[in-house]
Amino acid sequence: MLDPAPPRRGRSLMIQGTSSDVGKSLLVAGLCRAYARRGLKVAPFKAQNMSNNAAVTVDSDLEDSPDGPAPRGEIGRAQALQARASGLPASIHMNPVLLKPQALVGSQVVLRGRALGNWPARHYHNLKPMLLPAIMDSYRRVASEADLVLVEGAGSGTEVYLRHCDITNMKLAEVADLPVVLLTDNDRGGAIAAVVGSWLLHDETERARIRGYIVNKFRGYFSLYEPGCDVMTEKTGWPLIGVVRWFDTADHLPAEDALALARPARSEGGSLVVAVPQISRMANFDDLDPLSSEPGVDLRWVRPGRPIPADADVVLLPGSKTTRAALDTLVAEGWDIDILAHHRRGGRVVGICAGFQMLGRVVRDPDGIEGPPGETRGLGLLDITTTIGGDKRLIEIDADDSVSGTRVTGYEMHMGRTEGKGLERPWFRLDSRPEGAMSPDGRVMGGYLHGIFGADGFRRHWIAEVGGAASERRYEAEVDAALDALADQLEQDLDLDALLALAT
Repeated sequence: MLDPAPPRRGRSLMIQGTSSDVGKSLLVAGLCRAYARRGLKVAPFKAQNMSNNAAVTVDSDLEDSPDGPAPRGEIGRAQALQARASGLPASIHMNPVLLKPQALVGSQVVLRGRALGNWPARHYHNLKPMLLPAIMDSYRRVASEADLVLVEGAGSGTEVYLRHCDITNMKLAEVADLPVVLLTDNDRGGAIAAVVGSWLLHDETERARIRGYIVNKFRGYFSLYEPGCDVMTEKTGWPLIGVVRWFDTADHLPAEDALALARPARSEGGSLVVAVPQISRMANFDDLDPLSSEPGVDLRWVRPGRPIPADADVVLLPGSKTTRAALDTLVAEGWDIDILAHHRRGGRVVGICAGFQMLGRVVRDPDGIEGPPGETRGLGLLDITTTIGGDKRLIEIDADDSVSGTRVTGYEMHMGRTEGKGLERPWFRLDSRPEGAMSPDGRVMGGYLHGIFGADGFRRHWIAEVGGAASERRYEAEVDAALDALADQLEQDLDLDALLALAT
């Protein structure tokens, strides 16, 4: 039984898309920063997100115990960035339902920061209507503390075959009585068909709820495109609210999902080559954004069908939602052979979270949490073994590392227990607590900490340790500067006063 949520305080406005990847998350982040700079308390909200890029929240749905604080919750990375743009800490209520895709078993369903278990898609669609009360409770909690709530839809709001179980687009707009602005993407082409097609697929009540449309990712001369907007307005009756130009600095902001991996690395041509195999169900790959921002680092994503480059200085194994399936990918692609050959030649190998588990001798999943029960042989580069199970560890880290002599910030987000003699030689020692493992020669290292390369001091130390040259860039400051630049652009491209007036 949910405790009654406090009464709604602020106004709300919903941004729905004509499809996935039209830029909803980035637009909401920019609007959060723009309105926050105007003195409003702005909060983001997305009922359901699907992403393996997640962030730890400051709150939890569990009570602290005499033995210590309760584990924190988790939400999608996009909502955490939007919260940062608003100047607010990330909360489980900003993204009450998070789906984390897993191989073979569908998705892990996270409700208000806590995992409910793994659900195949056909069963999850039956579960969704039962989640709506918790979603509305979270929405009301967010709205009770904000002047303005910017609500992001998911994918397209016109997926008619999903209307019976919709909890994040028009159904949510109806239940919460939200005005809607439609966002379309000009860069991919077909914006006119997308907007007019949305009008055709919505019923009259839904059409009336949409207050207008925004064209996103525009490049070129608007005078040439304006007749197209006239067609959209004539066919739908919806007014054009604005045209948002292509935002060149988007790649300075953490990405939400694997669609972003198609964009080129920012640091191609650097002298330190870091190769990253694109393994199965990658998770929290934005760990590597700070490295790709370094001009002296050439970060190369190795896609399936391609060998790990022989000139790599470092092979870095990222996180994955399914460690054993990721190991299967390494074998299927022949990357396991490439990695072991790289190590024999004197190269370095690094693993983060699931990547750390893969460096060990074996990964066991006796209860079938990530897939069929069983065990899979690891790369054997560290003397550790991992058993998947137990409660998920969710904790933020801000501590001194006595090994590197730097401040380390980040978070842990994993299931599983790692044991073995390799842990006697930790990668970190955070305020005297050992974390991770290193090989005796120091060329193989791994640990559970996400986000460590965002700490400028540690990143510089690590790059120097593996033979590269680090810059004096301040990564987190650059993220905030990018959010400010995005807000500046939206101030120019949109009438923010008129947009705010649409909120109710």
